Amino acid sequence: MNAPVELNQSLVKSWLPARPEDGHKGTFGKVDIIAGSEGYTGAPVLAARAAVRGGTGLVFLQIPRCVYPIVAVKCDEAMPSPLPDQGGKVSGEALPLILERAKGCDAILIGPGLGRSGESDRLVRTLTEQLEPPLVLDADGLNALDGHITILRGRSGPTVLTPHDGEFARLTGHWPGENRQAEALALAEQTGAVVVLKGHRTVIAEPGGSLCVNTTGNAGMAKGGSGDVLAGLTVSLMAQGMDAFRAAAAAVWIHGSAGNLCRDEMGERAMAPSDLISHFGAVLKPLEEQEKCKCT
Repeated sequence: MNAPVELNQSLVKSWLPARPEDGHKGTFGKVDIIAGSEGYTGAPVLAARAAVRGGTGLVFLQIPRCVYPIVAVKCDEAMPSPLPDQGGKVSGEALPLILERAKGCDAILIGPGLGRSGESDRLVRTLTEQLEPPLVLDADGLNALDGHITILRGRSGPTVLTPHDGEFARLTGHWPGENRQAEALALAEQTGAVVVLKGHRTVIAEPGGSLCVNTTGNAGMAKGGSGDVLAGLTVSLMAQGMDAFRAAAAAVWIHGSAGNLCRDEMGERAMAPSDLISHFGAVLKPLEEQEKCKCT
């Protein structure tokens, strides 16, 4: 295990890809998000808004037909489309539609608010095996791999897993112990994926042994929806060309820094996950200004 690196503004700035002045929507990546189910309509919207605010050129959002009217009315920049559903969740009949959309995308996110059924779990596992673009698995995208994590080894493209402690336990069969860095690294080595073990001092590990530890963020972020925001930002950075490890680490730092701005502005109790997204600009703008100053 390599010595862990503590994330900071300078490091994240050095990783972010430049945005050329003659760039267009395609230059800055295309994301597809497979998410949502009956009763969980906020998660896909938060993830999609985070992906847009993170700088992606185009964000597609594929959701079960039964919740399409609810989600679509909340989407201005992201482009939602309905998928076949069963029992309030996406059905296996959605497979060809998702695979077709993925052909034109630079990174895929599966999981926010997806819900669980035998059919939807099987669909997630099939997609994990067949999708070629970089993939982020979050929430029920992770839970669907309970007992099946060996399929991650067969993926051709890079993968990011974003478990909190409970999801980590479902994947591994045990709760992370006191040495969270070693636990995250062990899962990364087992799966071949980048692992974001969320919580106080989130750990980001990659199979080669590299580790980052984040110190931004606060207890006001401990609310449903914060993880959806992080997942959307992570897939956004991956679609813009960042490698999986750096994209995940940068997203965690930006996410936590936005959380600290929210805390300073409104306090920990009142802040909400949607506020994180609205504060991305205040975190990212200084990084862009540093970049321009350095080049003149």
